[in-house]
Amino acid sequence: MNIIIVLICISLAVAVIFLLAFLWSMRNGQFDDTFGPSVRMLFDDKPKQKKD
Repeated sequence: MNIIIVLICISLAVAVIFLLAFLWSMRNGQFDDTFGPSVRMLFDDKPKQKKD
């Protein structure tokens, strides 16, 4: 019975750590890219200018 309490405490601690990591990444703009690479690849690249 004691091991169940220990495992529940460990799982709650891990869940809180992941929640804090998710909230930290949301505040730092990790998920702000609304025009991602999957859409960017559909458009033509601008021609590169040659430097002499």
